[in-house]
This record gives sequence, structure tokens and C-alpha cells, in this order.
Amino acid sequence: MRRVDETVRAVLSDAIATQLKDPRVGFVTVTAVKTSPDLRHASVYVSVLGDSETREESMLGLRSAHGFLQRLLARELTLKHTPTLTFAYDESVDRGMRINELIERELPDD
Repeated sequence: MRRVDETVRAVLSDAIATQLKDPRVGFVTVTAVKTSPDLRHASVYVSVLGDSETREESMLGLRSAHGFLQRLLARELTLKHTPTLTFAYDESVDRGMRINELIERELPDD
């Protein structure tokens, strides 16, 4: 499953960066993919560079490009079933930045 997840992540990352022409999709990074054991569903976690408005626009663009990305995935991978893609915002990057900010604030200046 880990190899399938990583392959799906690589294919989607490349497709979003090079083939997706939707102007709503900004700088998007695919951080992880979790595929169900039966390979019918895949949750795609993404991070978006920018403010909350940019994030919402990018998520809308990704959701509308769902069919295009799923067809591309079907062409690239030889799986029994092509997983249905669901996009979700990965908040771990925001949490990590917030933790760094708090640590920097508490450390004395040297």
C-alpha cells in the first residue's frame, strides 16, 4: 500500500505542477496520499502556499479537476481499480510553522 500511495502522490504532484491549467490552483504541494485497502478511494492531502482565500480557491480548483486527474492516474498506473480521489487540506504544515513561531518567540536572542 505504501508503494501505491507514493506512486499516486508522485503522479498527482507532477500532473498538478505541469498539466493542470486551472488558474485557481496556486502553488500546491501533495504531501500525502492514503489509499483504501480495496484501492477504490484515495485521500489526497495537499498544502497550499498563501492565505486562506488562496487556499480555498486552490481546493475548489483541485476538486473541479478531479475527473481530469483521475483519468491521468488511470493512464499512468496499471491498477485493477482507479481510486476515486478526494482532496483535503493538510494542516500539519501550518501547525509546524505555528510551533516554530512559538519556539522562536520564547528563545532568548543570542
